[in-house]
Amino acid sequence: MICGFEKWIPLGAVLFDSLIGDPRSRLHPVVLIGNYISLLEKALRRTAHSPLCQQAAGAVLVFTVLGTTYAVVWLIVAGLQWLDPLAVFWGEALILSFAITPRSLASAGKEICQYLLDGNLEQARYKVGWIVGRDTQQLDEREVTRATVETVAENIVDGIISPLIYFAIGGAPLAFLYRAVNTLDSMVGYKNDKYLYFGRVAARVDDVFNYIPARLTGIMLVIAALLLGYNARGSVKMILRDAAKHPSPNSGIAEAGVAGALGVRLGGLNYYGGVASLRAYMGDEENTLSAVYIQKTVQIMYAVTAICVLLLIVSKW
Repeated sequence: MICGFEKWIPLGAVLFDSLIGDPRSRLHPVVLIGNYISLLEKALRRTAHSPLCQQAAGAVLVFTVLGTTYAVVWLIVAGLQWLDPLAVFWGEALILSFAITPRSLASAGKEICQYLLDGNLEQARYKVGWIVGRDTQQLDEREVTRATVETVAENIVDGIISPLIYFAIGGAPLAFLYRAVNTLDSMVGYKNDKYLYFGRVAARVDDVFNYIPARLTGIMLVIAALLLGYNARGSVKMILRDAAKHPSPNSGIAEAGVAGALGVRLGGLNYYGGVASLRAYMGDEENTLSAVYIQKTVQIMYAVTAICVLLLIVSKW
């Protein structure tokens, strides 16, 4: 429960993130969670051979990681409460800042955008390969832009809004439990031969946790488009028309909303390990994708973040 000045913790977290970003360190909490997942995965997969055993082992992985993450963060916050209110404020703000990624998303997008503006397509391809899973070696400027816009848009939900909403519900422990959910999905929630059964529970849990935040993001995205002078009506139209085409029940909302707001078309043919995969189109191609639309997507991302933080603060008055 947030009371008094503690309602400003989300704003403090965003400020921390804008100042220190997402430090690349082996001691970063998300890195530690990832290492823990890898360690448990190796142990659990040794005896899990049949599809049923793999699914059961995957469920054990999910509940063990989530339980451990929540317990550790809860103990840290409980320890801060023994100090003074300011310790709770700064401590939870710092913890929450590790669970959100606006600066990292913006930095990645702006870097790729600048390479495209400088005509350095090779380096843009290389950098976009850091943030997407598709093959990037043969992408042209339009496809590099599409990959970047799609990634920034999709991560508005799981990199910003979901952690903030779960913080509002259950403080830093629940926010970081969500971060563990998302990390599990990013590591084992794939529909391939290796993780089809083992990662099924992780993928389903991620879908459930993001369901409501994704739809709230859609509303905030339309407001952001209106405030920024983009096509808010188009954003609503594309969310209603195209979001359900996305293979994820949640990611399509942000992608379709951004596509409608900017008047661009996302989706299309991607390659993963040389294998073609056609992603349903979202939005109408009123404008040709170019580097400037990466900048506009980052603007939308920051506007949605500000709207969410403001709503959380106002809701606690």
